[in-house]
Amino acid sequence: MKQLLMGIAAAWMLMSTPAFAAGDHGSADEAVAMVKKAQAFLKANGSEKAIAEFNKPKSAFRDRDLYVFYMDMNGKMIAHANPKMIGKTILELKDTTDGHTFIRSIVDGAKTKGSGWVDYHWPNPTTQQMELKSTYYEKAGNMILACGIYKGK
Repeated sequence: MKQLLMGIAAAWMLMSTPAFAAGDHGSADEAVAMVKKAQAFLKANGSEKAIAEFNKPKSAFRDRDLYVFYMDMNGKMIAHANPKMIGKTILELKDTTDGHTFIRSIVDGAKTKGSGWVDYHWPNPTTQQMELKSTYYEKAGNMILACGIYKGK
């Protein structure tokens, strides 16, 4: 699993775009708003159209370092800003800093509470560094929608 995370991190850093200004981070309120907007889009348009939109490199569901991701209750990624994540079941993926199985925490939280926040380390597409990330998630039927903010090292 550690090799998977490191490979994903490396690919993510290579894909990062210099169009973002350093320090131009999304806020917690913006992450929550993006998940709410994704929920509304999903309900209005259905999963097929929503997945296509969430996976587009340029869409209403990507803004600076914010992006929506969408997964099932087994931790299988259906939509993500990094195409290498799509189709992978990453329920047991561990934070390389503290060993926390953060995807499992998101799934468990969605099943028990419906929504919440989970902290973990993940590569930031704007800084190309491994940073602390806090992700807001919401249950979306039998799936999960999420968007996270980066908090720095």
